[in-house]
Amino acid sequence: MADLLECVPNFSEGRDEEIIAELRSALGIPGVTLLDVHSDRDHNRSVFTLVGTPEALVDAVYQAARVAAERIDLTKHTGAHPRLGATDVVPFIPLTGTPMSTAVEASRALADRVWTGLSIPVYFYEESATQPERVNLEQVRGKGFEEALATVAAEPRRRPDIGNPQLHPTAGAVITGARGPLIAYNIYLNTPDITIAKAIAKTVRHSGGGLRFVKALGLDIPERGCVQVSMNLTNFRRSAMFTVFDLVRQAAESYGVAVTDSEVVGLLPAAALFDVARHYLRMHHFEENQVLEMRLLETNPDEALAS
Repeated sequence: MADLLECVPNFSEGRDEEIIAELRSALGIPGVTLLDVHSDRDHNRSVFTLVGTPEALVDAVYQAARVAAERIDLTKHTGAHPRLGATDVVPFIPLTGTPMSTAVEASRALADRVWTGLSIPVYFYEESATQPERVNLEQVRGKGFEEALATVAAEPRRRPDIGNPQLHPTAGAVITGARGPLIAYNIYLNTPDITIAKAIAKTVRHSGGGLRFVKALGLDIPERGCVQVSMNLTNFRRSAMFTVFDLVRQAAESYGVAVTDSEVVGLLPAAALFDVARHYLRMHHFEENQVLEMRLLETNPDEALAS
């Protein structure tokens, strides 16, 4: 079986349907399957979930990065989500026994093409990081495009891994790397008070003394008139969704506010939801193959897909 990767490129555009369509079209090449598109107007960001061979994914993301560089101007960009580039973050995730080294190689290949073809500098993070302090995405991104534009040339510690020591004037820089699967999970609160969301995010995230495998930010969501705790769950087995939800809910209640709803950005493993079912329904001896579709997938994959 050929090496297979998931790739989840994040672009700094979630409002202009024409640009989002152009990005989608650029990603649609042979060898790549588009599984999901999540666009958020408040974040002003679109997240595409792809699977394919390493070579095809690198080519697809490069073509989309070209569109992003031509169509997205970060000097005019606004949105709740932090960003460093028009093509902001591009993680490669191994699937079906593909080694992590293959994902690392794909990130390196993308970086070379982006710099050579588009003159956009590139940073590496997670398993692709060349410096220990750049393993964590938030350390690479810093305070975002505006801050980096002013400091990268002057501060050696901020210089890109690939390319000149300065950002592209409108497209910024690309951050790419290899990592394991994560769940992008947002919880909404019934308050417009951003200080509460930021305080809860600090309580939940590992860097603030919270859960080991959670990264979190408090973000303002003006279109809904509320705030959001935006999280990445980097190991859902050890920091489970139900644990995260309960912690956020309890913290919100301590501030006199409530959780209204939550959402997953992109895709997530079915096992994460099975864990939620086991916990809240207190199901003992529950096995994943007790779910009809999972049993069908075991016994008749074609029928499961058709359903």
